[in-house]
Amino acid sequence: MDCFERLEALIDSAGAGDVEEANALLRHFKGKSQAVATAIDEFMLDFVTLVFVVETGEEDFEKPLRKLARTRLAILRHLVTVTA
Repeated sequence: MDCFERLEALIDSAGAGDVEEANALLRHFKGKSQAVATAIDEFMLDFVTLVFVVETGEEDFEKPLRKLARTRLAILRHLVTVTA
């Protein structure tokens, strides 16, 4: 399973321990470019928000936040591919 597939799985599970794993998976992409670093920050903000919503039981917000996190991840994947 590659990094982005694992991040997709983390979006599906979205538990408190998943934030640190997502950070670890993305750490090696940080130095690629400023655009990639910004995309990582945006993804992590949305992912942490998703984890918070899941942990607090706000079910009405889960689906849109998962969609947003997946969109941010797709943008990040594209940027990493382009700058490689």
